[in-house]
This record gives sequence, structure tokens and C-alpha cells, in this order.
Amino acid sequence: MGRHVVGRLVRAGARVRALTRNPATAALPEGVETYEGDLRHPHTLRAALRGVERLYLFPVPETAREVVAAAREAGVRRIVVLSSSSVLDTSGDNHSAEHHRAVERAVRESGIEWTFVRPDEFATNVLWKWGPSIRGEGVVRAPYGDAPRVLVHEADVADVAVAALLEDGHAGQAYVLTGPEAITQTEQVRAIAEAIGRPVAFEEITPDQAREAMGKAMPAPVVEMVLGYLADAVAHPPVPVDTVRRVTGRPARTFAHWAADHAADFTPDHEEAGV
Repeated sequence: MGRHVVGRLVRAGARVRALTRNPATAALPEGVETYEGDLRHPHTLRAALRGVERLYLFPVPETAREVVAAAREAGVRRIVVLSSSSVLDTSGDNHSAEHHRAVERAVRESGIEWTFVRPDEFATNVLWKWGPSIRGEGVVRAPYGDAPRVLVHEADVADVAVAALLEDGHAGQAYVLTGPEAITQTEQVRAIAEAIGRPVAFEEITPDQAREAMGKAMPAPVVEMVLGYLADAVAHPPVPVDTVRRVTGRPARTFAHWAADHAADFTPDHEEAGV
């Protein structure tokens, strides 16, 4: 997300300073001031924050209060937070909600002008969920094939964040973002197959099988969160919202658009190339 936001700000003519853990490999656009730092170590941010007026903030709850305090001390007047629609879940057992809510709270209580960008599920999640099996076997194995999701293109999230950074009128807004359609997992697989020009099969597995497979790469609370979202989507299909159009003036990109943009990520030689 940060790379998308930086690129759009540069194209808009803004003076941009980017914070990265490794400036040598960041490969950011020409003209971007690149500083080394890490949100988990707030003391590394002082030089990067000096003179900054508007801040795009990635959510790191462990140090959010210290980071926001450093921003306020440096004179930052506007913060746009990459949050999540999960904060709307007040059940108390949603890992993602608690993660992002802590950052929102720190920013809200700082006194700095804020905007919260709350995307629903990113379409790019299918890359880590399904990319290896599509590249290697031409198959997707997942539970709840009929579960619809309102997947959002990362470019749309960046467009809204940049609008909130550059334009007035977004202060105090919490923007929930979705894609323009509710699309089932089997429909997502068909869209990917069409984008890459080769067949991709969908094999339904049980939630327990998915739990075992996902648990090898994800923390248990995240696994349960994902499975819970899918189960709930079957019983209560999500409804798209038109926030992207209202903020940017154009409709959100479809999942088919996303699949076409990422077709190369599903090619068999993608991993070997180290992309």
C-alpha cells in the first residue's frame, strides 16, 4: 500500500518523504526523500518526521501512541490511517479489529486532524492464499466456495488515502471501502483463470482441512477470523458500498480488473524469478 500511495502522491506533484526499513532496496520513484526507520522503533522516526505536515500511517498498534506523539511534536497536522473494516466488529474476539482499533484510538485522541481508511478484504489476499497452488498445480483448494466477498483493489484504497491526504473535507471521516461487487470464491477463481489464460480448478475442502493448511503459515486467531468471515458470508452475503466513487469520483475496480492487473503473479515462473 505504501508504494501505491507514494507513487500517486508523486504523480500529483506533492513533495514526498518515505520511511522504509531498507532504503537500499526500496526502489521508490525519483524525487522521493527516503529515510531509514521502523514504526516499531519510534526513536528512528525523528529525522523523517521533521517538517512533515501530512502523514500516511501504516497500523502498528504496539507503538502507535509513541509514533503519534512524535508526529505531533514534529508539527504534523493531518494523519491518514490505513485501518480496516474489521473495527466495526465489536464482539471483542476479532484479532484484526483489536489491532486496528488501537491505532485509530491513538490517532483520534492525539488532537491531530485524522481520516481513517477502512478497506474490507484486499483482493491481494488471494495471492498468498492461492498463488502457490495456482502456479504449481492450476488448482485452488478452499472451504466455502459459495462465500461471496466484496474484495477491494489495493489501487482503490491508495486513491482514497491520497485524496484524504491532499484534499480538504475529509477530516473526521472513517471511510469503509469495498469492491463494486460481491463475488464468490468460485467466481474469483474463474476470473483469475480468464486473466491468465489457462484453466484453474476449484476443489472444495472442509473448514477443518483449511484450518490445518492455513495454520502452517498463519497465527491461529487469524485463521479463525478468516474462516469466520467466510462462514458468515454464506449466511449473510456482504453488500458493496460506493465509498470509492463518492471520494474519488469514479467507480471501484472490479475483481476481474484486479486479476488482469496481477496475471503475471500467477505464472509458474513467478516465484523462481523472485518477483
